[in-house]
Amino acid sequence: MTDQPYLQLRNVKKEFGAFTALSHINLEIAKGEFVCFLGPSGCGKTTLLRIIAGLETPTSGSIFQAGNDITRRPPAERDYGIVFQSYALFPNLSVADNVAYGLVNRRVERGAIKNRVTELLKLVGLPGSDAKYPSQLSGGQQQRIALARALATSPGLLLLDEPLSALDALERVRLRQEIRALQQKLGVTTIMVTHDQEEALSLADRIVVMNHGFIEQVGSAMDIYREPASPFVADFVGKVNVLPGSLNGQQLSVGTFSIALPRVPARDSSTQSVKVYLRPEDVLARPVGGGAASFAADDPHVFDAVIEKIEFLGSFCHVRVNTPAFAPHKLTVYLSLNFLTEQSLVVDSPLRLKLLPERLRLF
Repeated sequence: MTDQPYLQLRNVKKEFGAFTALSHINLEIAKGEFVCFLGPSGCGKTTLLRIIAGLETPTSGSIFQAGNDITRRPPAERDYGIVFQSYALFPNLSVADNVAYGLVNRRVERGAIKNRVTELLKLVGLPGSDAKYPSQLSGGQQQRIALARALATSPGLLLLDEPLSALDALERVRLRQEIRALQQKLGVTTIMVTHDQEEALSLADRIVVMNHGFIEQVGSAMDIYREPASPFVADFVGKVNVLPGSLNGQQLSVGTFSIALPRVPARDSSTQSVKVYLRPEDVLARPVGGGAASFAADDPHVFDAVIEKIEFLGSFCHVRVNTPAFAPHKLTVYLSLNFLTEQSLVVDSPLRLKLLPERLRLF
């Protein structure tokens, strides 16, 4: 069947003694898909990758790849290539021999190996580096060689275990773009483990957000960011303001601020306590007394604030504001550097803010 998932995990569980590392993991990954396992340290994402690779055995559950049950197969009998955080290159072997390692083990003909190594080194942007040794390469170059080695046998599945975390910021961004372009070019089904939300949001077709051995949510980057399924996802992915509020029907109150929400799940008519999750970019800003450019003072979604702190981050800034509407809670908003400088806004400057109610998430 063409619509059959390439990789299926059915009720996978992993226990280490009394500790449960993974519980009730059910996941389907399509052929050619790029999936990121995202979560904090200790959430189980690396354990799950190692189970897929056969480096750990699940306590219970099943794993199917291309319709075949691989749950108990040893790593050598599984169809995948893997790239580790630490590169794991053989220091005593040349670049060419490192890339060719899997092909030599499979007793591929020498001329074919040489051609494949040349092709892969060109593919990862390091042609002509055959005779060098890992110690002569930068961290980014070593990771490219590790990637070429993982792809040498043309595996159906590529596993990436935090491959960029040991690199500096610029090299990390450059290499993640190259990995994505390479994955799309080859069409290889790819799973990457990361704790870096920006990495996951920029790379993945779908993100699997994990916490304490459970899957909290599976979805596209936009789904995860805009429609978080739980407080953990809302808090972990991106920056967010968390405010205590109360909900009565469609009327939401936060501090002295009260608005009618455009969409609210069916609830009983009594007032309920809620946590309000609001992204910093979902609050619009205008100068006070800015004429036609300013918000109307009688708009129910508008409130006044005063800038308390400005954190410079380049083209935009995190701006913490103090507002009587939400007192005693503070609010963080994103403002562009151009807006701040054009309006001569500094600490203690007044602002008029507009909340976008359709962007609020309530839990």
